[in-house]
Amino acid sequence: MPRLGIIAGGGALPPLLVEAAKASGRDPFVVCIEGAADAALFRGVSNVVAPVAKVGRIVEALKGAACRDLVLAGKLQRPDFRSLVPDLRGLRLLPRLLGAKGDDAILRVVIEDLESEGFKVVGVDDVLADLLAPKGALGRFAPNAQAEADIARGVVVLRALGELDVGQGVTVQDGIVLGIEAAEGTDALLARSKLLAKPGQGGVLVKLKKAGQERRADLPAIGTETVQGVAAAGLAGIAIEAGGSLILDRNAVSRAADEAGLFVVGIAP
Repeated sequence: MPRLGIIAGGGALPPLLVEAAKASGRDPFVVCIEGAADAALFRGVSNVVAPVAKVGRIVEALKGAACRDLVLAGKLQRPDFRSLVPDLRGLRLLPRLLGAKGDDAILRVVIEDLESEGFKVVGVDDVLADLLAPKGALGRFAPNAQAEADIARGVVVLRALGELDVGQGVTVQDGIVLGIEAAEGTDALLARSKLLAKPGQGGVLVKLKKAGQERRADLPAIGTETVQGVAAAGLAGIAIEAGGSLILDRNAVSRAADEAGLFVVGIAP
């Protein structure tokens, strides 16, 4: 089975992919993006650390490790392109990145460039299908009628924003949009929503992939930290796209939601 290259950002997802690759008999090789991925998490696994702008170094490392299949995973803040110090290959790629409007457009440029070198970029769910959110309630709790209405409102908002390649998450309470996830990420969205939510009136976090989104990178994801953030914001639960979003450690998320008295539900909008 061909060696799997993992271009890793931060968070729990890249280590999960490493374990899944090893369990399936594949030998993973990890490129830890400097300032995002924690290389200490990959001790005992072949890895290299590289700045995001050193595109030539990343490609050479992957080729030197005889990788054919690649997966992009983990949290990575959009860089300030003005502060980057790219190598020659990164410099050639920079105009296309600067011309890309939105995160999905940037990821498409990156994937196209990697595939021009003969790599095959695969999705996280191709390596670890168990991470895909199922349809229906995950734990003991389910949304009530008001939460269902707020979920529907969130879906409408995200569908409209997705056409503009903006945001995968929105918080809604009593039909009012509290916040929209942009470049700051879900944690910051929930922190802002905490300041706006009315106590004791429920509210939901809705996460969907964007319309026409490149599935091989940046699918919406939740984990136990998301559940904790929703609880801290005073919201009633989370709705995520079944088959189009990821749950990092489903059992742990279900337990955390039950303990917090929140629902987590997979929806098919």
